[in-house]
Amino acid sequence: MNILRKNLSLVIMGLVAFVIAGSAFSPAGNLQERNLKVLPKNISNEKLDSVMNSFEHALGVKCNFCHAKSKNDPEKLEYASDDKPEKEIARKMMIMTNDINKKYFNFNDTEDPEIIQSVNCLTCHRGEPHPESK
Repeated sequence: MNILRKNLSLVIMGLVAFVIAGSAFSPAGNLQERNLKVLPKNISNEKLDSVMNSFEHALGVKCNFCHAKSKNDPEKLEYASDDKPEKEIARKMMIMTNDINKKYFNFNDTEDPEIIQSVNCLTCHRGEPHPESK
């Protein structure tokens, strides 16, 4: 019985060492290639997700509205790709709303994109990808 315990302990320690060594040499799990041109390059993944979720809500769309499908796996998106024109339009709209907030509402904190601004995507889009002008 003592030998069985000793062998089992060795097997378990070997498996733990294997898992630790494997994780040390594998790339980090959720890190995506980034192509940030308007948002701060050092934005955390959590804040970036929050900003993207606010775009989804304001425009009533999903990620694939602006982000192109992967050429290798059409079930995945290439977030760094600039293949879809909607992504560049979104950048221009972000710059426009930042300019409006700075000029007319004395808003100068561009380092925190989550802060509530006077004008944002929802102001005009109201859940529509292409808001109607009246």
